[in-house]
Amino acid sequence: MPMQAHTALNDIDAGAAAAVQARLTGLDEAEVQRRLARYGPNAVQEKRSRSVLDIVRGILREPMFLLLLTAAGLYLVLGDIGEGLFMMAGAVVTIGLVVLQEARSERALAVLRELAEPFARVIRGGAERRIPAHDLVPGDLILVGEGERLPADCLLIAGDALTVDESALTGESVPVVKRPAADQVTEAGDPEPGGDDTPYLFGGTLNVRGQGIAHVIRTGSATRLGRIGTSLAAVEDEPTLLQKTTGVLIARLAALALAFCGLVAVAYGVLRGDWIGGVLSGITLAIALLPEEFPMVLAIFMALGAFRLARHKVLVRRAAVIETLGAATFLCVDKTGTLTENRMVLTTMWRDGAVRELTDRSMLSEPDRQTLWIAMRASALRPVDPMDRAVHALDSRLPPESGEAAVPLRTYPLRPELLAFIQVWTDQDDGVLYAAKGAPEAIFRLCRMNDGQRTAMDGVVAGLASRGLRVLGVASRRNDRDGTVAPEDLAFTFEGLIGFADPVRVDVPQAVAEAKRAGITVAMITGDYPATALEIARQAGIDTSAGVLTGKEVAQLDPEGLRERVRRIRVFARIMPEQKLALVEALKANGEVVAMTGDGVNDAPALEAAHIGIAMGQRGTDVAREAADIVLLDDRFVSIIGGVRLGRRIFANLRKALTYVTAIHVPIAGLALLPILMGLPPILYPMHVILLELVIDPVCSLVFEGEPSEQHAMDKPPRPAAEPLFGISQIMLGFLQGAIILGAVFGLYAGALNSGVPEMQARGAAFVALVLGNLVLAFADAAEPGTSFFDSRRLAFWGIGAAAAGIVAAALYVPLLAGILEISPPSLPWLLIVAAVGVLAGGWFGLAKRLRET
Repeated sequence: MPMQAHTALNDIDAGAAAAVQARLTGLDEAEVQRRLARYGPNAVQEKRSRSVLDIVRGILREPMFLLLLTAAGLYLVLGDIGEGLFMMAGAVVTIGLVVLQEARSERALAVLRELAEPFARVIRGGAERRIPAHDLVPGDLILVGEGERLPADCLLIAGDALTVDESALTGESVPVVKRPAADQVTEAGDPEPGGDDTPYLFGGTLNVRGQGIAHVIRTGSATRLGRIGTSLAAVEDEPTLLQKTTGVLIARLAALALAFCGLVAVAYGVLRGDWIGGVLSGITLAIALLPEEFPMVLAIFMALGAFRLARHKVLVRRAAVIETLGAATFLCVDKTGTLTENRMVLTTMWRDGAVRELTDRSMLSEPDRQTLWIAMRASALRPVDPMDRAVHALDSRLPPESGEAAVPLRTYPLRPELLAFIQVWTDQDDGVLYAAKGAPEAIFRLCRMNDGQRTAMDGVVAGLASRGLRVLGVASRRNDRDGTVAPEDLAFTFEGLIGFADPVRVDVPQAVAEAKRAGITVAMITGDYPATALEIARQAGIDTSAGVLTGKEVAQLDPEGLRERVRRIRVFARIMPEQKLALVEALKANGEVVAMTGDGVNDAPALEAAHIGIAMGQRGTDVAREAADIVLLDDRFVSIIGGVRLGRRIFANLRKALTYVTAIHVPIAGLALLPILMGLPPILYPMHVILLELVIDPVCSLVFEGEPSEQHAMDKPPRPAAEPLFGISQIMLGFLQGAIILGAVFGLYAGALNSGVPEMQARGAAFVALVLGNLVLAFADAAEPGTSFFDSRRLAFWGIGAAAAGIVAAALYVPLLAGILEISPPSLPWLLIVAAVGVLAGGWFGLAKRLRET
C-alpha cells in the first residue's frame, strides 16, 4: 500500500510548546485515530511478501519445471495425446504443491516481520504506553532512552542533552549533541540531519546517551529515512552460505544431467533407431537427476524453523544461526531479568551501623526516611529501570508538582568511570541538592571515604550481598547556589545503603540442569557485587566452585591469563559491558562455540563477536537487537534453552531431509538409465517421474520439517562446530540408501522379466516397489528410535502415504491411467514380493538405527 506524506510541521510545531505547558499529557485516543486516518501508518516502504504470482514466476524459471513442461509439450506434439495431457496435469499439480509450500513459508516470514517490528514508548492521555512504532502519528509525545533508535522525525522538547549517532543518514561517524527546544517553537522548515546543538531528531538515527521527551513531527515516508525507503526496498537479500553451497551443487548436477540427457538420447537413437524415444528418455533421466528439492527444502526449513523458534519466544534475525544453535557449547547470560524475575523489591536498608527490613515503614526513623527520599530523588521521574521503580513503589512522596522543582535541573547518567546516577534539584533558598544512587564503591568515592572507612563499608556490602541482595549506595550534597559543578569535584554526604531482592525465576534451575546434560556450560555475567553474583548463581544451579572473577581482575589479565581463568570460572561480577568482548574472545580462543546475551549499547561488540548473539527483546536497546543474531521476546533464560533444543531438532531434521533428497534421486536416475544400457524395456517414463515428484516434494518439506526430535536430543553433547550440515558423510549415506533401493527394484524388474512376467506387469511391480521403498525410507530417515510410531506430529506422513497408496492403486487398476502409464497390476504373489522388496530396501536403515541405539 503506498505511503501518504506525513508532514505536519505547520500544525504541530506550535503544539510542542503547548504540550510542555500542558504537563506532557499527549494526544487522546480519538485524536490519534483521526491523525492515523489522515497521515497513515508510520511505516517506511519495505520489501513486500511475494504474491502467489511471484512464486509461480520464480518456480517456472527453475530447470526442473522447465524440463517437465518441455517433456509434456513433446508428448503432446510427438507422442500420445493422453500421455501429453497426463504429463501437463502432473506438471501443474507438482508446481501447485511447491506454490502451496512456498506460500506457507511466506506467511511464516510475514508473522516474523510483525514480531520483529520495533516499539516506541509514548505518552497518550497523560499515561505512558508501549506501542508498535507503526502506530505513531504526528503530534505524539515519545520517551527517548539511551541506546534506542528513533522511530520517526521528532523535536526534542524536554530531558537531557542527547548524543545522537546520525551516521545512517549523514555518513558521519561522530555523534552530534541535541538539546531540548525553547518553549516557543518557530517554523522549522525542512531541517537537515547532522547539526550540533539543535532539537531536531530523525527517524532511524540512534540515541547514544541521555534520555528525554520528543514531539513527533513526521512519520512514515515523509521522514528523512522514509524518503530513501524505495531504494532500500529494492535491495535483494543475500543467500546464506548453505544456500550458496547447495546452489553450486545443483548447478553441477544440472550440467551432469544435461550431459547424460544428450548421451542417452544419442545412445537410444543409435542402438534402437528411435530418436523421439531417445529424446523423451533423455529428458526423463535429466528430470530424475536434478535435485530441485534442495533449494525448496532449505527455504521452507529456514522460514518455518524461524517461525517455530518465534513461537518459543526466540526471534531469529539471521537464518544461518539456526545451523549454529545446535553446536553451542558455552552460554554466557546476564543475571537481571534473564536468570531472575527482573522484579526488584526494596527490602533492606543500612544506615548508621544498623540493618532495617522495610516491611513496616511506620517503624522507620526520620533519618531512615531521609535516606529513602534521597534515593527517590536519585531515581528517574518516569522510572524504567527496575530499581528506580522499586524506590518509587516504596515511597509515594513524589517531587513537588509545581515550580522549578517539578523536574531536575540536571541529570548525570551512569558512566563507566562513575557507576552512579545523579540528579540535581532546586533546594531551599535558591540552593541545589545533588542526589546520588549507584554502585557502593562509586558512592564511597563521591563521599571521599578513607581506606579504613571503605574497608568497613565493604564488609557491610558483602554481608548484604551474600543474602542475594542487589546493593546500592545513596549520597547527597547541598550547595548554597548552583554553580554547575561536576559531581566528581564535590564531597558528598553518605546517606546509607539500600538492598533490592530479585528472586531467581522458578524455571531457571531446571533449565540450567538441562543445559548441563546437553553439554552446554552456563556462565553468569553481571555488574553486581561478587557476593550477590555468587549467591544468585548458586540458587540458579550454576557452578560456583571456582569462585568469581571481577571486572577489575579481567582488566589486569593478559589474553593468555584470561583464557586460562575462563576455563574454570563460571561467575563473573562487576563486569563492564565492554569487558564482555574480552570474555567472548577468550572463550572462542579456547575452542568454545559461544552464545552471549546482552541488552545495552556497549554490549553490541560482544554480541557481534559471539557465535550466537542474544539480545533482550523487552529491556534491550535497539543497538543490541541489531547486533544480535537472536532476540528473546520474553527475556527469559528458559527460552534460550528451548531455542537450543528446537535448533537441534531443526538441524537434525534438515540434515535428514537433504540426505533423503540425495537418496531418492539415485534409484530414479538409475532406473531411467540401466534398462537402456542393458537392452531392457524402459522402466520409467517422464509421467512416472512426475508421479514420484508428487510424493517426494511434500515428503521432503512437510514430513521432515514436522518430525519430532528424538527423546534424548538434549542428553547428547553439542555437535562439533566444524561439522557441516550436509557434507561428504551425508552424501555418501544418501548414495548408499539410494543404491540399495536401486539394486532391489532393478533386480525385481529384471527377475520378473526373466520369469516370463509381461513387460507392463513387470514395470508396474517395479514402480510400486519404488514408491513404497521411497516412503519407507522417508520414515526410516526421519523417525528416531524412542518416538511413537503414530505420533500426532506424523499426520503429514500418514496423509501423504495414504494419498500415494490411492494414486498407485488408481494407476494400476483404472484402465485409462494404466494405459497412459503403460503399467498393469502384478499378480498377488508378485504384489507380496513387491511389498517385501519395498519395505526391506527402504527400511533397513531404520532397523540399523534401532539396533545401534540398543
